[in-house]
Amino acid sequence: MTKRPLILLTNDDGIHSPGLRRLAEALAPLGDLLVAAPWEQQSSTGRSMRQDSTRIIHPYALSLNGHHLKAYGIEGTPAQSVQHGILELAPRKPDLVVSGINYGENMGMTITISGTVMAAYEGAAWGIPALAVSAQMEIEEMIALSDDTDIGAAAFFAQKFASLVLTHSFPEDVKILKVDVPVGATSETPWRMTSLSRQSYYVVKKPESRDFSKPFQLEWEMAYDPDILEPDSDIYALRIAREVSVTPLSLDFSARVDLPELEKQLKTADA
Repeated sequence: MTKRPLILLTNDDGIHSPGLRRLAEALAPLGDLLVAAPWEQQSSTGRSMRQDSTRIIHPYALSLNGHHLKAYGIEGTPAQSVQHGILELAPRKPDLVVSGINYGENMGMTITISGTVMAAYEGAAWGIPALAVSAQMEIEEMIALSDDTDIGAAAFFAQKFASLVLTHSFPEDVKILKVDVPVGATSETPWRMTSLSRQSYYVVKKPESRDFSKPFQLEWEMAYDPDILEPDSDIYALRIAREVSVTPLSLDFSARVDLPELEKQLKTADA
């Protein structure tokens, strides 16, 4: 008897996020689900491996259509949650890791900050195909994590691409699909394959004044320049074309250059 695929679900908004529950509902028809997500909100933690994480694992009651799903809240970061999901909680190696549905899009050079994308990266680093799924929304909605926020289209595209990944192999250098769904999207919204924009999507603002002796949080603001956006980029697809952006990501951060030629140039300059 062929086993159903095992899909590990995680996020960075925490085990209580409506986005995680909607993701589970969307992917339940595709395989056996295991949820391992941070016990508390962990947005913007990237692939952090915090040494002060207790890594305590809490069984969590997640019910889908009257059926109980194996779910665990982990006192740690999104990447740490993926680690424990793979090493301790999964009965076998997962066939797919899906991170999301994130409240807020993850675009451009800012993605290394994203706990959503880097949780998928952690899964891919273990040799497991991964998806990171995010829904565009206003800052207030990101913070509220409300059940009333419409993320139905993001759930639809999460299921679509999870199904495709489970039934088709990635090209060798593609380890993650980053899926960003625009506000107002439906199941009929076109999607396009995109590159990662070389612009930062968000940047931190310089504070006007502050007391250095007191705790402080820098504020974020949107920073991309629409006049110089790359037409094939994720930011352009989402913000300008209003289409679903699907960005293939590699684990390899190496610059795509002629290494011997660069070495020659540097050695000549250093002579």
